[in-house]
Amino acid sequence: MAGASLSRPRLRLRLSRALLYAVMIALVAFFVLPVYLLVITSFKDFSEVSLNRMWDWPTQLSLESFNRAWNGGQGTTGMRSSFLNSVLMVIPATVISCLLGSLNGYVLSKWKFPGSETLFTLILFGMFIPYQSILVPLVQVLSALGLYGTLQGLALTHIVYGIPITTLIFRNYYASVPSELVEASQIDGAGFFRVYRHIILPLSAPGFVVAAIWQFTSIWNEFLFGLIITNEPRIRPVTVTLQNMSGSQFTQWNVQMAGALIVALPTLLVYIFLGRYFLRGLLAGSLKG
Repeated sequence: MAGASLSRPRLRLRLSRALLYAVMIALVAFFVLPVYLLVITSFKDFSEVSLNRMWDWPTQLSLESFNRAWNGGQGTTGMRSSFLNSVLMVIPATVISCLLGSLNGYVLSKWKFPGSETLFTLILFGMFIPYQSILVPLVQVLSALGLYGTLQGLALTHIVYGIPITTLIFRNYYASVPSELVEASQIDGAGFFRVYRHIILPLSAPGFVVAAIWQFTSIWNEFLFGLIITNEPRIRPVTVTLQNMSGSQFTQWNVQMAGALIVALPTLLVYIFLGRYFLRGLLAGSLKG
């Protein structure tokens, strides 16, 4: 009797776990369906692309759609040069915005001054300004600086727009760094930049990982600024080129899907190889702030 009474709770526990796993697997399958459709369509020939057969596997795997998406041809614009444009724009924009956010977070967490909390609130307010509301003054400012229609102007835009979120990330992260380290360095005669270089910066790897992944993903996937600021096809980012691959008369969906996979690949690889560090960095800065 005792054994039977003990086995019932175990049986219920196993059944509940099995039900939980079944629900989770069903949800994963549901969310993966669009990815499945994206992948199989990109490997199809255009003659096989139709609503009636969209769930069917391709009769023969073909890389022609990837070749056309990358190099262009048959009425489509290749994304080879625009992919390089995005790389040349995203890397400096990510690095510079992270460095500026790190300095801001360092100042606002370890060198507080009268009005620092108000300044921090005003900086955060920039996160909630819609892109559409500043397009006209943005174009005017970039034109005055001679940066409109350039990758440098697009990178500068993303740097400025990334300062609020990177400042928030680093301020919360640096709040968990003991202030005694900074005070001890000041007693030894270290100044503002020396403390930052020798004390704060070596401890900032988790914060930089979080901010860099966030900024890289946001900048790489952004479309509106790339469309408005870059007024020539040769300097447009890859997201704008992907949109332009859709023809006015008809769309080669296999080429469009292949292009979407190419565009998604860099951010996918970033999360695959750095995703665990992203979570660690978020948790490292979540205790204080």
